[in-house]
Amino acid sequence: MKVLVADDDDITLELVAAMLRRRGYEVDTVSDGRQALDILASGNHRIVISDWEMPNLSGPQLCEAIRAADFGGYVYTILLTGRNKNGDSVAGLNAGADDFITKPVDPDQLAARIRIAERILSFQTQDVTIFALAKLAESRDPETGAHLERVRSYSRVLAEYLTRTSKHVIEGTANYTQLIYQTSPLHDIGKVGIPDHVLLKPGRLSDEEFEIMKSHTLLGARTLEAALKEHPEASFLRMALDIALTHHERWDGTGYPNGLKGEAIPLCGRVVALADVYDALTSKRVYKGAYSHSVAKAIILKDSGIHFDPAVVDAFVACESSFVRIAEKYRDHDVAAAA
Repeated sequence: MKVLVADDDDITLELVAAMLRRRGYEVDTVSDGRQALDILASGNHRIVISDWEMPNLSGPQLCEAIRAADFGGYVYTILLTGRNKNGDSVAGLNAGADDFITKPVDPDQLAARIRIAERILSFQTQDVTIFALAKLAESRDPETGAHLERVRSYSRVLAEYLTRTSKHVIEGTANYTQLIYQTSPLHDIGKVGIPDHVLLKPGRLSDEEFEIMKSHTLLGARTLEAALKEHPEASFLRMALDIALTHHERWDGTGYPNGLKGEAIPLCGRVVALADVYDALTSKRVYKGAYSHSVAKAIILKDSGIHFDPAVVDAFVACESSFVRIAEKYRDHDVAAAA
Protein backbone atom coordinates (compact mmCIF):
# COMPACT_ATOMS: atom_id res chain seq x y z
CA MET A 1 0.00 0.00 0.00
CA LYS A 2 1.38 3.42 -0.97
CA VAL A 3 1.79 6.06 1.74
CA LEU A 4 2.17 9.78 1.10
CA VAL A 5 4.12 11.80 3.69
CA ALA A 6 3.82 15.60 3.70
CA ASP A 7 6.13 17.72 5.88
CA ASP A 8 8.11 20.91 5.24
CA ASP A 9 10.82 19.77 7.66
CA ASP A 10 13.29 17.69 5.64
CA ILE A 11 14.63 15.80 8.65
CA THR A 12 11.17 14.68 9.87
CA LEU A 13 10.11 13.92 6.30
CA GLU A 14 13.03 11.59 5.63
CA LEU A 15 12.86 10.04 9.11
CA VAL A 16 9.18 9.05 8.76
CA ALA A 17 9.70 7.87 5.17
CA ALA A 18 12.65 5.70 6.24
CA MET A 19 10.65 4.16 9.10
CA LEU A 20 7.90 3.17 6.68
CA ARG A 21 10.22 1.88 3.95
CA ARG A 22 11.99 -0.37 6.46
CA ARG A 23 8.60 -1.99 7.09
CA GLY A 24 7.97 -2.60 3.40
CA TYR A 25 5.75 0.35 2.46
CA GLU A 26 6.04 2.32 -0.77
CA VAL A 27 6.44 5.96 0.21
CA ASP A 28 6.21 9.24 -1.68
CA THR A 29 7.18 12.52 -0.02
CA VAL A 30 6.17 16.15 -0.53
CA SER A 31 6.98 19.33 1.35
CA ASP A 32 3.59 21.06 1.40
CA GLY A 33 -0.13 20.41 1.26
CA ARG A 34 -0.73 21.60 -2.28
CA GLN A 35 1.89 19.19 -3.62
CA ALA A 36 0.15 16.46 -1.62
CA LEU A 37 -3.16 17.16 -3.39
CA ASP A 38 -1.44 17.03 -6.78
CA ILE A 39 0.04 13.60 -5.95
CA LEU A 40 -3.27 12.31 -4.55
CA ALA A 41 -4.99 13.14 -7.83
CA SER A 42 -3.32 10.04 -9.31
CA GLY A 43 -5.57 7.91 -7.05
CA ASN A 44 -2.64 5.70 -5.99
CA HIS A 45 -2.39 6.63 -2.30
CA ARG A 46 -4.79 5.58 0.46
CA ILE A 47 -2.82 6.77 3.52
CA VAL A 48 -1.52 10.30 4.08
CA ILE A 49 0.73 11.34 6.96
CA SER A 50 0.87 15.11 7.18
CA ASP A 51 2.54 17.64 9.43
CA TRP A 52 0.19 20.09 11.13
CA GLU A 53 2.15 23.24 10.27
CA MET A 54 3.07 23.57 6.59
CA PRO A 55 3.33 26.40 4.07
CA ASN A 56 0.62 26.98 1.44
CA LEU A 57 -1.77 24.43 2.99
CA SER A 58 -1.67 23.33 6.64
CA GLY A 59 -2.34 19.76 7.79
CA PRO A 60 -5.95 20.48 8.84
CA GLN A 61 -6.56 22.37 5.58
CA LEU A 62 -5.16 19.42 3.64
CA CYS A 63 -7.58 17.11 5.52
CA GLU A 64 -10.50 19.36 4.58
CA ALA A 65 -9.42 19.39 0.94
CA ILE A 66 -9.09 15.58 0.90
CA ARG A 67 -12.59 15.13 2.35
CA ALA A 68 -14.05 17.54 -0.22
CA ALA A 69 -12.43 15.76 -3.18
CA ASP A 70 -12.85 12.38 -4.83
CA PHE A 71 -9.61 10.41 -5.11
CA GLY A 72 -11.23 7.14 -6.14
CA GLY A 73 -11.65 5.84 -2.61
CA TYR A 74 -11.27 6.79 1.03
CA VAL A 75 -7.96 8.45 1.97
CA TYR A 76 -6.95 7.81 5.60
CA THR A 77 -5.20 10.85 7.07
CA ILE A 78 -2.84 10.98 10.06
CA LEU A 79 -1.65 14.33 11.41
CA LEU A 80 1.85 14.71 12.88
CA THR A 81 1.81 17.28 15.64
CA GLY A 82 3.77 18.58 18.58
CA ARG A 83 0.43 19.80 19.94
CA ASN A 84 -1.16 17.98 22.84
CA LYS A 85 -4.26 20.05 23.53
CA ASN A 86 -7.81 18.70 23.39
CA GLY A 87 -8.95 21.72 21.42
CA ASP A 88 -6.37 21.05 18.73
CA SER A 89 -7.38 17.38 18.54
CA VAL A 90 -11.01 18.36 18.08
CA ALA A 91 -10.05 20.88 15.38
CA GLY A 92 -8.08 18.21 13.54
CA LEU A 93 -10.88 15.67 13.74
CA ASN A 94 -13.41 18.25 12.58
CA ALA A 95 -11.16 18.97 9.61
CA GLY A 96 -11.31 15.30 8.63
CA ALA A 97 -8.21 13.75 10.24
CA ASP A 98 -8.52 10.09 11.20
CA ASP A 99 -5.65 9.87 13.67
CA PHE A 100 -2.76 11.76 15.28
CA ILE A 101 0.89 11.01 16.06
CA THR A 102 2.79 13.26 18.44
CA LYS A 103 6.35 14.26 17.61
CA PRO A 104 8.99 12.96 18.03
CA VAL A 105 7.67 10.03 16.04
CA ASP A 106 8.11 6.61 17.63
CA PRO A 107 8.65 3.86 15.00
CA ASP A 108 6.53 1.26 16.81
CA GLN A 109 3.68 3.70 17.34
CA LEU A 110 3.85 4.74 13.68
CA ALA A 111 3.68 1.10 12.57
CA ALA A 112 0.71 0.44 14.86
CA ARG A 113 -1.16 3.47 13.50
CA ILE A 114 -0.54 2.36 9.92
CA ARG A 115 -1.87 -1.14 10.72
CA ILE A 116 -5.05 0.45 12.09
CA ALA A 117 -5.38 2.48 8.89
CA GLU A 118 -4.97 -0.66 6.77
CA ARG A 119 -7.68 -2.49 8.74
CA ILE A 120 -10.11 0.38 8.31
CA LEU A 121 -9.35 0.69 4.60
CA SER A 122 -9.86 -3.06 4.19
CA PHE A 123 -13.43 -2.59 5.45
CA GLN A 124 -14.05 -0.12 2.63
CA THR A 125 -12.59 -2.49 0.03
CA GLN A 126 -14.81 -5.27 1.38
CA ASP A 127 -17.84 -2.98 1.19
CA VAL A 128 -17.08 -2.01 -2.42
CA THR A 129 -16.72 -5.68 -3.39
CA ILE A 130 -20.01 -6.64 -1.74
CA PHE A 131 -21.85 -3.76 -3.39
CA ALA A 132 -20.38 -4.61 -6.81
CA LEU A 133 -21.65 -8.19 -6.49
CA ALA A 134 -25.08 -6.92 -5.49
CA LYS A 135 -25.18 -4.51 -8.43
CA LEU A 136 -24.28 -7.37 -10.75
CA ALA A 137 -27.32 -9.31 -9.56
CA GLU A 138 -29.54 -6.22 -9.71
CA SER A 139 -28.40 -5.36 -13.24
CA ARG A 140 -30.74 -7.99 -14.69
CA ASP A 141 -33.73 -6.01 -13.41
CA PRO A 142 -33.79 -2.60 -15.13
CA GLU A 143 -36.59 -1.24 -12.93
CA THR A 144 -34.91 -1.21 -9.54
CA GLY A 145 -32.86 1.99 -9.96
CA ALA A 146 -31.17 3.07 -6.72
CA HIS A 147 -32.93 0.30 -4.78
CA LEU A 148 -29.73 -1.05 -3.23
CA GLU A 149 -28.58 2.35 -1.97
CA ARG A 150 -31.96 3.01 -0.40
CA VAL A 151 -32.36 -0.42 1.20
CA ARG A 152 -28.88 -0.37 2.72
CA SER A 153 -29.46 3.16 4.05
CA TYR A 154 -32.90 2.33 5.49
CA SER A 155 -31.45 -0.80 7.09
CA ARG A 156 -28.64 1.16 8.71
CA VAL A 157 -31.05 3.73 10.13
CA LEU A 158 -33.19 0.99 11.68
CA ALA A 159 -30.15 -0.87 13.06
CA GLU A 160 -28.72 2.31 14.56
CA TYR A 161 -31.98 3.01 16.35
CA LEU A 162 -32.34 -0.55 17.62
CA THR A 163 -28.78 -0.62 18.94
CA ARG A 164 -29.39 2.65 20.80
CA THR A 165 -32.54 1.46 22.54
CA SER A 166 -32.29 -0.70 25.64
CA LYS A 167 -35.58 -2.38 24.76
CA HIS A 168 -33.97 -4.52 22.08
CA VAL A 169 -31.06 -6.92 22.47
CA ILE A 170 -28.87 -6.97 19.37
CA GLU A 171 -27.38 -10.34 18.57
CA GLY A 172 -23.91 -10.69 17.11
CA THR A 173 -21.12 -8.21 16.97
CA ALA A 174 -20.31 -4.68 18.07
CA ASN A 175 -20.14 -3.42 14.46
CA TYR A 176 -23.67 -4.67 13.72
CA THR A 177 -24.80 -1.43 12.12
CA GLN A 178 -21.88 -1.35 9.68
CA LEU A 179 -22.32 -5.03 8.84
CA ILE A 180 -26.00 -4.62 7.99
CA TYR A 181 -25.16 -1.61 5.83
CA GLN A 182 -22.52 -3.66 4.00
CA THR A 183 -24.47 -6.88 3.56
CA SER A 184 -28.09 -5.80 3.02
CA PRO A 185 -27.44 -5.10 -0.71
CA LEU A 186 -26.96 -8.87 -1.12
CA HIS A 187 -30.53 -9.65 -0.03
CA ASP A 188 -31.59 -10.55 -3.58
CA ILE A 189 -28.29 -12.04 -4.80
CA GLY A 190 -30.15 -15.29 -5.54
CA LYS A 191 -32.08 -13.60 -8.34
CA VAL A 192 -29.13 -14.28 -10.62
CA GLY A 193 -30.51 -17.83 -10.78
CA ILE A 194 -34.09 -16.86 -11.67
CA PRO A 195 -35.03 -17.31 -15.37
CA ASP A 196 -35.61 -14.11 -17.36
CA HIS A 197 -39.20 -15.03 -18.24
CA VAL A 198 -40.01 -14.92 -14.52
CA LEU A 199 -37.67 -12.19 -13.25
CA LEU A 200 -38.46 -9.74 -16.04
CA LYS A 201 -42.15 -10.50 -16.51
CA PRO A 202 -44.22 -7.31 -16.53
CA GLY A 203 -47.28 -7.78 -14.34
CA ARG A 204 -48.44 -10.40 -11.87
CA LEU A 205 -46.73 -13.77 -11.71
CA SER A 206 -48.67 -17.03 -11.96
CA ASP A 207 -48.64 -19.36 -8.94
CA GLU A 208 -46.01 -21.51 -10.62
CA GLU A 209 -43.88 -18.49 -11.52
CA PHE A 210 -44.14 -17.14 -7.99
CA GLU A 211 -42.82 -20.43 -6.62
CA ILE A 212 -39.83 -20.07 -8.94
CA MET A 213 -39.32 -16.46 -7.82
CA LYS A 214 -39.45 -17.47 -4.15
CA SER A 215 -36.51 -19.79 -4.71
CA HIS A 216 -34.17 -16.79 -4.95
CA THR A 217 -33.92 -16.84 -1.16
CA LEU A 218 -32.57 -20.41 -1.17
CA LEU A 219 -30.33 -19.81 -4.19
CA GLY A 220 -28.76 -16.77 -2.54
CA ALA A 221 -28.29 -18.57 0.77
CA ARG A 222 -26.60 -21.55 -0.92
CA THR A 223 -24.21 -19.27 -2.78
CA LEU A 224 -23.25 -17.41 0.38
CA GLU A 225 -23.05 -20.62 2.40
CA ALA A 226 -20.48 -21.97 -0.03
CA ALA A 227 -18.43 -18.81 0.42
CA LEU A 228 -18.82 -19.03 4.21
CA LYS A 229 -17.44 -22.58 4.24
CA GLU A 230 -14.30 -21.27 2.56
CA HIS A 231 -14.07 -18.29 4.94
CA PRO A 232 -15.76 -19.28 8.23
CA GLU A 233 -14.25 -16.30 10.04
CA ALA A 234 -16.06 -13.79 7.79
CA SER A 235 -18.89 -12.39 9.91
CA PHE A 236 -20.21 -10.36 6.98
CA LEU A 237 -20.87 -13.58 5.03
CA ARG A 238 -22.84 -15.02 7.96
CA MET A 239 -25.06 -11.94 8.10
CA ALA A 240 -25.38 -11.79 4.29
CA LEU A 241 -26.54 -15.42 4.29
CA ASP A 242 -29.12 -14.75 7.03
CA ILE A 243 -30.48 -11.73 5.16
CA ALA A 244 -30.67 -13.50 1.78
CA LEU A 245 -32.46 -16.46 3.34
CA THR A 246 -34.90 -14.70 5.70
CA HIS A 247 -35.84 -11.28 4.35
CA HIS A 248 -39.17 -12.69 3.05
CA GLU A 249 -40.07 -14.41 6.32
CA ARG A 250 -42.98 -12.84 8.21
CA TRP A 251 -43.41 -12.18 11.92
CA ASP A 252 -46.57 -14.33 12.04
CA GLY A 253 -44.84 -17.32 10.41
CA THR A 254 -46.57 -17.14 7.02
CA GLY A 255 -43.50 -16.05 5.02
CA TYR A 256 -40.99 -18.04 2.99
CA PRO A 257 -38.88 -20.10 2.48
CA ASN A 258 -39.07 -21.75 5.91
CA GLY A 259 -42.11 -20.24 7.61
CA LEU A 260 -40.03 -18.88 10.49
CA LYS A 261 -41.96 -16.98 13.15
CA GLY A 262 -41.17 -14.10 15.50
CA GLU A 263 -37.67 -13.97 16.92
CA ALA A 264 -36.76 -17.22 15.18
CA ILE A 265 -36.15 -14.87 12.23
CA PRO A 266 -32.69 -13.26 12.59
CA LEU A 267 -32.96 -9.57 13.41
CA CYS A 268 -31.05 -8.60 10.27
CA GLY A 269 -33.71 -10.39 8.20
CA ARG A 270 -36.50 -8.58 10.04
CA VAL A 271 -34.80 -5.22 9.50
CA VAL A 272 -34.18 -5.73 5.78
CA ALA A 273 -37.74 -7.07 5.35
CA LEU A 274 -39.18 -3.72 6.38
CA ALA A 275 -36.59 -1.71 4.45
CA ASP A 276 -37.22 -3.75 1.29
CA VAL A 277 -41.01 -3.49 1.52
CA TYR A 278 -40.91 0.25 2.23
CA ASP A 279 -38.75 0.74 -0.84
CA ALA A 280 -41.04 -1.40 -2.99
CA LEU A 281 -44.06 0.59 -1.81
CA THR A 282 -42.49 3.99 -2.46
CA SER A 283 -40.94 3.06 -5.83
CA LYS A 284 -42.57 2.98 -9.25
CA ARG A 285 -43.05 -0.38 -10.96
CA VAL A 286 -44.65 -1.31 -14.29
CA TYR A 287 -47.65 -2.67 -12.39
CA LYS A 288 -48.08 0.25 -9.94
CA GLY A 289 -47.16 3.83 -9.16
CA ALA A 290 -44.97 4.97 -6.27
CA TYR A 291 -46.93 5.32 -3.04
CA SER A 292 -46.34 8.37 -0.84
CA HIS A 293 -44.52 8.00 2.46
CA SER A 294 -47.77 8.41 4.38
CA VAL A 295 -49.47 5.59 2.45
CA ALA A 296 -46.45 3.31 2.85
CA LYS A 297 -46.32 4.11 6.56
CA ALA A 298 -50.00 3.22 6.98
CA ILE A 299 -49.48 -0.13 5.24
CA ILE A 300 -46.47 -0.95 7.42
CA LEU A 301 -48.29 0.03 10.62
CA LYS A 302 -51.23 -2.16 9.62
CA ASP A 303 -48.84 -5.11 9.18
CA SER A 304 -47.05 -4.64 12.51
CA GLY A 305 -47.11 -7.97 14.31
CA ILE A 306 -48.27 -9.70 11.11
CA HIS A 307 -45.60 -9.14 8.48
CA PHE A 308 -43.18 -7.08 10.53
CA ASP A 309 -41.52 -7.26 13.95
CA PRO A 310 -43.35 -4.64 16.09
CA ALA A 311 -40.00 -3.43 17.49
CA VAL A 312 -38.69 -2.79 13.98
CA VAL A 313 -41.92 -0.97 13.10
CA ASP A 314 -41.45 1.21 16.19
CA ALA A 315 -37.92 1.99 14.98
CA PHE A 316 -39.31 2.88 11.54
CA VAL A 317 -41.84 5.30 13.06
CA ALA A 318 -39.16 6.90 15.24
CA CYS A 319 -36.86 7.33 12.22
CA GLU A 320 -39.39 8.11 9.50
CA SER A 321 -37.92 11.54 8.76
CA SER A 322 -34.62 9.79 7.89
CA PHE A 323 -36.51 7.45 5.56
CA VAL A 324 -38.02 10.43 3.76
CA ARG A 325 -34.60 12.06 3.36
CA ILE A 326 -33.03 8.85 2.03
CA ALA A 327 -35.89 8.31 -0.42
CA GLU A 328 -35.42 11.82 -1.75
CA LYS A 329 -31.61 11.58 -1.91
CA TYR A 330 -31.69 8.35 -3.93
CA ARG A 331 -34.94 9.01 -5.79
CA ASP A 332 -35.32 7.31 -9.16
CA HIS A 333 -36.00 9.61 -12.10
CA ASP A 334 -39.59 10.14 -13.23
CA VAL A 335 -41.10 8.95 -9.95
CA ALA A 336 -44.23 10.68 -8.73
CA ALA A 337 -45.77 9.48 -5.47
CA ALA A 338 -49.39 8.38 -5.67
CA ALA A 339 -51.74 9.56 -2.95
